[in-house]
Amino acid sequence: MNNNDIKTIDLGASCPMPDEKMQAVGSSALSLNDCKADNGLLVIFSCNTCPFVVGDGANSEGWDGRYNQVYDVAQSSKVGMVLVNSNHAKRDKGDSFEDMVARKKAKGFKMDYVLDEESALANAFGAKTTPHVFLFDKNMKLVYRGSIDDNVAKAAEVKEKYLEDALAQLSKGKKVKKNDTKPIGCSIKRVAK
Repeated sequence: MNNNDIKTIDLGASCPMPDEKMQAVGSSALSLNDCKADNGLLVIFSCNTCPFVVGDGANSEGWDGRYNQVYDVAQSSKVGMVLVNSNHAKRDKGDSFEDMVARKKAKGFKMDYVLDEESALANAFGAKTTPHVFLFDKNMKLVYRGSIDDNVAKAAEVKEKYLEDALAQLSKGKKVKKNDTKPIGCSIKRVAK
């Protein structure tokens, strides 16, 4: 399955597979419902290998250095947060569960990090990239999808914090104004069937 074949869930759609248990770093298996909080759930499809996530060491910081800041905003907004690794085709190339354990420890991630073993959750969401962001309200309806912000290279040069703005609006019971941005990153590495 390539990105052109993938249909991303629509705004207003219910969260797919909310009760599916997935292996979680540092805890027992978790479902998306286990991760949600009073005002909803933030799901970020992530990984350990994509330069858009981890940076490239020279020109780009990557986005995962901002995950804990996003987590703090989500917590203050009473929104749960989970990272999902769906890179099924790279399990022996940096995206194994053991690699996830090491990455969470190295980065000090505050949020849960779960293994989408055969990309089933990514397929159900229509997630295309790492990262790809999905924000659900308290009724687990999609209110924002897309990117974290407008500058993967340097956090200091971000002009629009799409996700933090969406969280702030959601926590105030407002409609998310900019609710659909282009996800930018590496394609999720699925195994061809």
